[in-house]
Amino acid sequence: DILVDGKVCDCDIVVTCQVGDPVPLQVKLTNWSKHSVGPFALTMMPYQDYQNGVHNYDLQDAITFVGSNTFHIDTVKPTKDSVYFGALLFLYTGDFYLNIKFHEDNCSRELPLSWLCLPSVHIRATEPAA
Repeated sequence: DILVDGKVCDCDIVVTCQVGDPVPLQVKLTNWSKHSVGPFALTMMPYQDYQNGVHNYDLQDAITFVGSNTFHIDTVKPTKDSVYFGALLFLYTGDFYLNIKFHEDNCSRELPLSWLCLPSVHIRATEPAA
């Protein structure tokens, strides 16, 4: 589950926020399997989609994270969940997306890391109300 500014998000919803106001993020990973899973790393990467196949991830002048954009998840037991909180601060107006990835965080494996990507979250940053 992904909540942006307290609202549940999916790929069909555009969340609107104001430039200069911190936007709370919450990502909840629920383990529906019969076995414990982990360790994982949760990474959140903002980007702009230019609608021509180009994604701009170089947004350090437009967006900043309040806190970290990467979280370590040790183990999630069956039927339990793990919740992570953060916040984004938009410095300019525009349409932005948030790419959220979970990947195995176990360096003892010889196989490549496996990734689980959630649908991108669409956030529209607007001018503050006068």
